Amino acid sequence: MLPQSHILMGIIANNDNEIRIYYSSETSIGKQAYAYVVSSEKKVLGIDVSKTKVPGSHWAEMAEALNVGIEKLINREHPDFVKHYGNKNIDLDQHDWLRILENHPETLAFPIVLMGKKVIKIKSPSDFVKYMEPNTRHIEDSNQ
Repeated sequence: MLPQSHILMGIIANNDNEIRIYYSSETSIGKQAYAYVVSSEKKVLGIDVSKTKVPGSHWAEMAEALNVGIEKLINREHPDFVKHYGNKNIDLDQHDWLRILENHPETLAFPIVLMGKKVIKIKSPSDFVKYMEPNTRHIEDSNQ
């Protein structure tokens, strides 16, 4: 069964021939997911949130496309989150959650992949593999 993908509309530019991945190179799942995406045959734009500031409007659009609140994009068990905010059950409004992602992007809960208008949350690095188009060129070449 494929991980659920959602449709992106709005602010973030998309391209059917390019895959965007929002990830943190400071997490093992981020590094592994990035490696899987780079292995695809499409052009990849890797956005390492630990090095590149992502606007709040992009986080909001991705959360909306995934049909989750901004707070679901944040790992409340991440040491930096606990250090700055203590109790993982804090109650904040959407604007405050956006500020956390903008100021502490290392707390991103999972990589997010954009493929054309599809938005996919990557809970395990192999989730992306299910979306890769099979490479049949090798099969066709061997039949000639």
